[in-house]
Amino acid sequence: MDDAPVLICYDGSPGARRAIDAAAGLLGARRAVVLDVAPLLTGPESVATISGLPVGSFGELNRADALTAAQEGAEHARSVGFDAVARSNTGAPTWDTVIDVADEIDAAVIVTGSRGLSTAHEVLEGSFSHDIARHAGRPVLIVPPPHHEH
Repeated sequence: MDDAPVLICYDGSPGARRAIDAAAGLLGARRAVVLDVAPLLTGPESVATISGLPVGSFGELNRADALTAAQEGAEHARSVGFDAVARSNTGAPTWDTVIDVADEIDAAVIVTGSRGLSTAHEVLEGSFSHDIARHAGRPVLIVPPPHHEH
């Protein structure tokens, strides 16, 4: 298992950077894949498709944007000791795409930040980190926000 890479979920948020830092401290220097998953279509893009614009071009643009974010995350991961590479993908729900990538690379652990939602907000908005933990079938490191951000 020590040879298996760490899969780090990264969206450019402070919580994602915090998760990288925590994982480096807990897991030490090892291989990592930093992943950002983009939607095939954003809300405004969905509206644009009604006017006849091709869907494929949006997915490609969203994936390219996700790769830019993942590259930023991989750079940060390397700065704290990981041997990190960037990867992007598109899909929905996002947690399911993350699990597919984790299965593909046989990740030792999936690392993700958490927004620290209250139970009521979590029911209304859903919880990416809890969906990962519930469905991954492998260890998941969920890094919460600092106490002052709850």
